[in-house]
Amino acid sequence: MNPPPLPVGKRFPWIFYWIVLVLIVLFAFAPIGSVMTCAWIANSHGCKVDEGSVHPCIINGKDYGQLLYTLGVLGWLMLVTIPGGLFAFVIWLIVLILHRASWRKRFGVPPPIPPPPATA
Repeated sequence: MNPPPLPVGKRFPWIFYWIVLVLIVLFAFAPIGSVMTCAWIANSHGCKVDEGSVHPCIINGKDYGQLLYTLGVLGWLMLVTIPGGLFAFVIWLIVLILHRASWRKRFGVPPPIPPPPATA
């Protein structure tokens, strides 16, 4: 006859918090990816891109100037997404700390057993 299995404590849901953190970082830095993509495409095809106006950029017979202009100007969206991402990160961190503290109270390791008093 086998002994009963040992109780297994519930694990803290770290994966959920890591996924949310990755989404926050992707949201905050998405405009940087847009600007980098714009610069990479424009530089590799010898095109000029700036925020002032649309410049023609012919790639394989098609003009991508408007698309590159839009990708470049989306960089200004960082003025909103980076502070928004910072705010979301602070909220994420507060929720994580509070959830972890309550988790330890409910499912954490029990307090250690004090040693027996010494007899003289």
